[in-house]
Amino acid sequence: MENSISVIGGDLRSIKLIELLSGDGKKVYTYGFDLADELIDDKNIIQCKDYKEAISKSKVIISPIPFSSDRQNLLMTFSEDKISISEFLENIDGKTILGGNFSEDVRKKFEEKKVKYIDLIKREEFAVLNAIATAEGTIEIILRETQRTIHASKVLVMGFGRVGKVLSDKLAGIGAKVYCEARKNEDIAWIKTYGYNPIELKELDKYIGDFEIIVNTIPFEVLDSKKLDLVKKDVLLIDLASNPGGIDRKSAKDKKLKLIWALSLPGKIAPITSAEFIKETLDNVLEELN
Repeated sequence: MENSISVIGGDLRSIKLIELLSGDGKKVYTYGFDLADELIDDKNIIQCKDYKEAISKSKVIISPIPFSSDRQNLLMTFSEDKISISEFLENIDGKTILGGNFSEDVRKKFEEKKVKYIDLIKREEFAVLNAIATAEGTIEIILRETQRTIHASKVLVMGFGRVGKVLSDKLAGIGAKVYCEARKNEDIAWIKTYGYNPIELKELDKYIGDFEIIVNTIPFEVLDSKKLDLVKKDVLLIDLASNPGGIDRKSAKDKKLKLIWALSLPGKIAPITSAEFIKETLDNVLEELN
């Protein structure tokens, strides 16, 4: 059990992670990948008959990233089976759970059961590396969904966190006219320092109608129905924020605006690199645990 690890559910990143862990000589017990043709035939990879068996085989359990997409069941892209969150939580006593995007309810349950859990997405090294894949995936969406070059396009990036910073840098590098929305004075100062155009949230209404492309990274609703009335009719809206998102989807649909809610981009556009990022972070976590 000391040299074993269990992986339960996930997307293509999880499959690539399993292969990387096996390549390190670890015994990897898996569940939730019965539809995965990609999973290599390897003596170190054991597909368990149920998730309870997989849990029992290791002290460390890697759960999906994100943990759930519907707030009811674990994310299992490569299985027709379902594991409810409540059922999973009843069977993890004494384990260390690694995953991503745990809800507040899940975190409270972990704490009640005194289960050690680590949200990899909140680890700085993973978050920064993950932002690279998210930014590149966003650029791919822009190229696919617009009929203009990014060069010389006016692009608004809402939020200046990790993803906002990396995305703005890459957009500016290919010639976009980058504007960044922020609320904190220090963020406004950094936006100016990088050579982008700052827009304070309180002044957004004055400028929001100027942009061909608007990308939101803020995880709460900032573009409501009133603000969507002010955008160009042919604007491309991309929401990178996790559920419930930062753009009013119903209003965007009612107004016939093009909105793409782009969740989990790293797992979709760069699963191998993303798995390497997860593995790098996991190695750091396991070293700290030991």
